[in-house]
Amino acid sequence: MKTPPAYALWVPVVFYLALIFWLSSISHPPELPSGVTDKEAHAALYLGLGAVLVRALAGGFARPVTVRIAVLAIVVSGLYGVTDEIHQYFVPPRQMDAADALADTVGASVAACGLYAWSIIRGRHAL
Repeated sequence: MKTPPAYALWVPVVFYLALIFWLSSISHPPELPSGVTDKEAHAALYLGLGAVLVRALAGGFARPVTVRIAVLAIVVSGLYGVTDEIHQYFVPPRQMDAADALADTVGASVAACGLYAWSIIRGRHAL
């Protein structure tokens, strides 16, 4: 199983982090679709971050996902969520919200745990 080059694994992560930073920089972000809460949007956005982080850390989606990789993706995503909330504090009229950071971590956790479970189902996992 050939591992993709590092840039192919990490450029999507960098772009995803930049997207989140850009969205947090908007003073008046667009309204969410009807029925979608702010916390659901945070979870969905960070679900994507968790997925690209797992992919990069594992060396591609075809590679085994370990518990260590899943936990590291969750921790990195959660910490980025906290820094994102701090960033929003400096963007008027946005504000920090610990519940948003929690929703970010939950979204990343769903992705990381889901990809770990998928790795087990495929028979490509290690502890």
